[in-house]
Amino acid sequence: MKKAIQLLRCILLLTLYNCVGLWAVVPFGTVPKVLCIAALAVHMIIFTAFPQKQDITAGSTEKLGRLSNGACILGYGRALLWLELVPIVAFMAAGALTPARLIADILTAYFMIFLLNLNGILRIAVSSKQTKPGQWLLLWFTWYIPGINSLALRSFYRTARSEYRFEQAKHELDNLRVESQICRTRYPILMVHGIFFRDWQYFNYWGRVPAELIRNGAAVYYGKQQSANLVSVSAGEIAEQIKSIIAETGAPKVNIIAHSKGGLDSRYAISKLGMDRYVATLTTINTPHFGCEWVDNVLAKAPQSLKDFCDRRYNRLFSRLGDRDPHFLLGVGELTKASCERFEREVPDSPSVRYHSVMSRMVTSRAAGFPLNMGYFLNKPYTKLGNDGLVPVESALRGERTSMVPDTRKRGISHGDMIDLMRENIDGFDVREYYVQLVKELKEAGY
Repeated sequence: MKKAIQLLRCILLLTLYNCVGLWAVVPFGTVPKVLCIAALAVHMIIFTAFPQKQDITAGSTEKLGRLSNGACILGYGRALLWLELVPIVAFMAAGALTPARLIADILTAYFMIFLLNLNGILRIAVSSKQTKPGQWLLLWFTWYIPGINSLALRSFYRTARSEYRFEQAKHELDNLRVESQICRTRYPILMVHGIFFRDWQYFNYWGRVPAELIRNGAAVYYGKQQSANLVSVSAGEIAEQIKSIIAETGAPKVNIIAHSKGGLDSRYAISKLGMDRYVATLTTINTPHFGCEWVDNVLAKAPQSLKDFCDRRYNRLFSRLGDRDPHFLLGVGELTKASCERFEREVPDSPSVRYHSVMSRMVTSRAAGFPLNMGYFLNKPYTKLGNDGLVPVESALRGERTSMVPDTRKRGISHGDMIDLMRENIDGFDVREYYVQLVKELKEAGY
């Protein structure tokens, strides 16, 4: 039934779009023709305003509804690009139109189809977070090329439909468990960022993850340490934040989830700065506990002048962005194998804290953009189990409680994917749900 309705709608739209040619061949009077065109125009206006109002799954947000409607309109627009060939061939075969009227009919029809596709694209543009710059560039340079423009529109359509289904499923899941508050842990969650980033207000280091945790009941706070410095310095800043959270909430302890170097900073704060009394659990995400040998190699081969140049530029930039006293080279130096081996000897785990190390890996360099794709190759000589573009698997899995994120079939999960850096819906891995399950497990364990 649905297919029949779609076909009927295409016929009605094609009839309107080819009214210039049909006016000359249909043996009706002027009044019936005008009334027919008016009725078809009303149908088109209603369709473009409410393309599938009754079909969108109940509970969709306004944004998801707009995304699905945009994909629906674009699907019809793509189909009409090809279906328009039918009336053109029919007019030419019948020879009922003058060349001028035939050209006028073709131009009118394709202009209307262009407007229909533009309607769908604009809806997707203001609703989708998954369309890529490459898709926009392809469309920009090929929209006027028959055939190729259809492929570009197909890419937009598939991305929008996939995003709608993914986000709608998550929306429904959250609605089903809203009352259970599965992430309402006994202790607040402290999320600690890695090196070269800060906890900016308008660009969350953790992407869409914190909002998802909060939606499911978690109390979320951030480490707020500087972007790059010695582990001991960053740990001191995290320790102050822990004390602040304890004072604000009245909670006796916090659960820490730390990414990359943030895991080392947190370990130091726990074991060396007395924070073990305030920390219940530490979950490290892709943390180089045993160092990154490729960093040793790069630092050994890079000219001192280049290292000093990068250090000055980075420190100047991040001082303007809010860091009090950033140190690029000192921060990078803490990630070397020698530094982490010394760290492992001098910073033992606290018996009162539960530790859990999590790691992912890329299965192809195409899983991430620069610089992680380059880091993937730089890591290869130093690992047998793979890497995430920055950290070897062997370096991140530490302790008795470890978890390896399952590989996806096509790409694997990069260092950036684990913090939802690109806000990408990855086929086979829902990063938001992964963290929900991590925190749910903390709650179930009594933390």
